[in-house]
Amino acid sequence: KDLDKEMTEAETEEKEAQKDYEALMADAASKRASDTSSLTEKTSAKAELESVLERRKEAKKDATSELMAVQKYMASVHAECSWLLQYFDVRKAARSDEIDSLKRAKAVLSGADYSLVQMHSSAASSSGGFLSRRQ
Repeated sequence: KDLDKEMTEAETEEKEAQKDYEALMADAASKRASDTSSLTEKTSAKAELESVLERRKEAKKDATSELMAVQKYMASVHAECSWLLQYFDVRKAARSDEIDSLKRAKAVLSGADYSLVQMHSSAASSSGGFLSRRQ
């Protein structure tokens, strides 16, 4: 009887061990399927992020080029403005002298005689004429 009892217990343990093994294998298969799905999703997300990264790198490159062009333009405008400010008084005096000359020419054409009159151009330029600079 002991042998029959031991055989019955061994068969019962083997059946339970087989059930446990089958459950373990089913869980492992489920985990593998889940891991495979997760890996596929992560690979897809990685590829998408890499494409976004490449687009952003290209956009940064374009923006950097545009920035350099704008900075170059600003430097040229700054140089031009500096030149205009530097020679403002000279240009103002020349313009004032030209206006005086045109007035005298008009007067001569109208019949005035300036042969004995000598005019000084600095009086016209210091009077704050047409292009006077605000202080």
